[in-house]
Amino acid sequence: MSYTRLARWQPQELQIGILAALFLGIGVWVGAKVFAGRPSAAAPENEGNPKARATLGMTDREFEVLKLLAEGLSNKEIARKLNVSPNTIKTHVTRLLEKLDARRRTEAIQKARDLGILA
Repeated sequence: MSYTRLARWQPQELQIGILAALFLGIGVWVGAKVFAGRPSAAAPENEGNPKARATLGMTDREFEVLKLLAEGLSNKEIARKLNVSPNTIKTHVTRLLEKLDARRRTEAIQKARDLGILA
């Protein structure tokens, strides 16, 4: 009964409300379809070639250090960025050089790029 009374007294407001609700529903549905396949902002960046990383036995932390090395940061800068000791970074760099069979940082970065670990 209250619906019929509302429809008689305020027909235009009721029609506008129903139309607005309809468009809201369509907008939410279209938005869900359009943005469903896109990665979220919290998604990790380029994770490189996971098979090559697994074959080399590279840890996630070593991969982080490798990405920062590729940016040209020093051990102290990397340590500050990752909130660890510079000695810890030296250890990670040494292990990276061993795993990539490289003598210098630049050689390690180049080999990582060749393997598809770094973009």
